[in-house]
Amino acid sequence: MPLRRRLTVAAAVAVAVAVALACFVAYLAVRGELISQVDEALTAQVSVPPRPGGRRFPALSARNGGPTPYIQRVAADGSIGTFGSEDTELPVDSRTLAVAAGTGGSFFTDMDVNGTHVRVLTAPDPYFESTAVQVGRSLDSTDGVLSRLRVILLLVCLGGVALAVALGRLVSRNVVAPIVAVTEAARHIAATEDLGRRIAVTSQDEVGELAQHFNAMLDTLEGSIASQRQLVADASHELRTPITSLRTNIEVLAESDGLAREERERLLEDVEEQVAELGALVTDLIELGRGDEPRRETEDVRLDELVEEAVARARRHAPRVRFESQLEPAVVEGTRERLARAVNNLLDNAATHSQPGGLVEVYAGAEGLRVRDHGDGIDEADLPYLFDRFYRGASARRRPGSGLGLAIVRQVAEQHGGSVRAANAPGGGAEFTVTLPVVAPAGLWAAG
Repeated sequence: MPLRRRLTVAAAVAVAVAVALACFVAYLAVRGELISQVDEALTAQVSVPPRPGGRRFPALSARNGGPTPYIQRVAADGSIGTFGSEDTELPVDSRTLAVAAGTGGSFFTDMDVNGTHVRVLTAPDPYFESTAVQVGRSLDSTDGVLSRLRVILLLVCLGGVALAVALGRLVSRNVVAPIVAVTEAARHIAATEDLGRRIAVTSQDEVGELAQHFNAMLDTLEGSIASQRQLVADASHELRTPITSLRTNIEVLAESDGLAREERERLLEDVEEQVAELGALVTDLIELGRGDEPRRETEDVRLDELVEEAVARARRHAPRVRFESQLEPAVVEGTRERLARAVNNLLDNAATHSQPGGLVEVYAGAEGLRVRDHGDGIDEADLPYLFDRFYRGASARRRPGSGLGLAIVRQVAEQHGGSVRAANAPGGGAEFTVTLPVVAPAGLWAAG
């Protein structure tokens, strides 16, 4: 069954149950009030003293119900005397005789007297011993009122259900409309792979929130696909040059019968460098591709210990550069492998732009990570694009590299809820600052 129809049926059933209960309670209340009025009139009639001679009962006033049609006395031996306007004897049973004999109490009962529905009160006669008094009034008018009331309440129930169905259809259409829009958008995307379609948000409730999240999901998916396409396009462009150069050198080497030994060795060195450059580029591309995947498993990583290991690695790879580190205890939640890659990239970048014997200063702690070199600094024109994929400043184009190292740093920082920025440090050189949501444990300190 469609959702809209289920909502309509649910609303109709709920309203029907509520209206039926309300009508039932109203019917019982009206019936109880009408019967109570008859009982009060019968009770008042019994309490009125008979006229002299004891043969007649005075009629009640109109306000108290008027004359009582059925009045009779029942003796303990079963003899009956009638006094009402209806010269008809009321049925007598053992309970009535028990009241006459003084062994039973007053009670109300409904009787059928010659086809008339009669409400009867049986009570001990307060003025004659060993006698019971029975007074009764017809309930035909009460039954007529209740019959009409039942018809009215039934119509109210049917009208309430019909109104509930109409309102349910109207409300369900408004409620289901965004869900239908989501379904149509999903069907359109599956059929056309067009991610540009969005859903109009018309409400601020849970359904409107669903539409907002669906649009946000499409934005994220569209951005991710666009990023992947841009990465593929950029990678194709960047890979074309080393692959072309590598193929040219290999073709020359294949025809090297008349090639001098020195020239052959130079070509082989070029091939090795190009292969290494190509391998580094592929590795960086894989790293960027992995970075677009959602984070799954995270752990608490001691940032100071991770940076200490990265500095030790940098000293081995760049022995002609001096590294000084100031490490304060700090913990960050994330992926240790990717954090280590970002730190290594920053240290390798600083070492690349440092002169032999140059100094690289490293800080890691509660404020995040800072890496400063004392090289030539960054051209002001390069600062806005420094962390873009494949971007290489004028000073870096003559050095080996893929132009992806700093892009990976930014990607890792943002994935861990942080950011990265670059600036020229006072006194020369460049300073890179990575801000991360870190916590510094008390009582710990490390220095390298």
